[in-house]
Amino acid sequence: MNTRTIDLRSDTVTRPDAAMRKAMADAEVGDDVLDRDPTMAALEERVAATLGYDAALWVPSGSMGNLIALMIHLRRGDAFLAPEHAHVLGSELGTAAWLAQGMPQVLPHDAGPGRPTPNSVAAATGAGPYYALATTLLCLENTHNFAGGAVFDVDEWNGLLGAARQANLLVHLDGARVWNAAVALDVQVSDLTRGADTVQVCLSKGLGAPVGSMLASDSSRITEARRIRKMLGGGVRQGGILAAAGLLALDNIDSLACDHANARRLADGLRERGWSVEQPQTNIVLADGPMSVGELATLGIAAVTVTGRTRFVTHRDVSEADIDEALARLGDA
Repeated sequence: MNTRTIDLRSDTVTRPDAAMRKAMADAEVGDDVLDRDPTMAALEERVAATLGYDAALWVPSGSMGNLIALMIHLRRGDAFLAPEHAHVLGSELGTAAWLAQGMPQVLPHDAGPGRPTPNSVAAATGAGPYYALATTLLCLENTHNFAGGAVFDVDEWNGLLGAARQANLLVHLDGARVWNAAVALDVQVSDLTRGADTVQVCLSKGLGAPVGSMLASDSSRITEARRIRKMLGGGVRQGGILAAAGLLALDNIDSLACDHANARRLADGLRERGWSVEQPQTNIVLADGPMSVGELATLGIAAVTVTGRTRFVTHRDVSEADIDEALARLGDA
């Protein structure tokens, strides 16, 4: 009977370590709504500089960050483009249409998993009659979660940006795991973010912060974003306690390479045990195998099902030894 669960459901299950908890306890704080919290301000300035933008705003979740960006960019009667199975399409409770008032249009993965081509962007745009939707925004996701942590590189990013500008589209990047993409490609993260009108990045997926994402853009848009965050109930008082965790989380970016190595180790082991597995580019493994998620749970291995496949996600709270233990349990079964 296995009593210890190896949790591979998501990289959101990571817990702050002792150093992060101490930094949170010791953080200098202030009322961010009234005077700006000094630690929160430091985090926002650091993230903006890292991503290549003028300003950034802390938000409690990536979903809120995406929603605020879409609320800035979209108006009633607008449509926006996003790759099939993008997070903004199926995992944010329809807020893109409900609150941001935009109609989603799905792009195919015709350049590979999670990646549309510039031609598909161009083909989905163009003027129509007055009663047609006006396509005004392209949303991209790097890495693409439900495509198995798929990455598009700098050339692809610039090609898609060029296609969007040619079609007079604004661009929002859901970069919740863009840190993983930068590590996998061995490039600066700003190479994969610069040029978009807005970028959302997450601090609690893989980097170890307990909560928080960041929205980056120019100063005027971030001023508007701060107002929208307040409209959505996101006034942050002594947010420095959470921002301190975010500042330490940024120091963990390089450690994502270990997660990627563990994902490859897991994929190889699953393949040896008869699973059909896509070779992971980052920390997400999609597989088809002889056991369901429920059956895996009886072995003390936690996973989830996405797009009809079993998804395993490696992260900083799962070691190489844990991966070997999970594979051993599968072998015994």
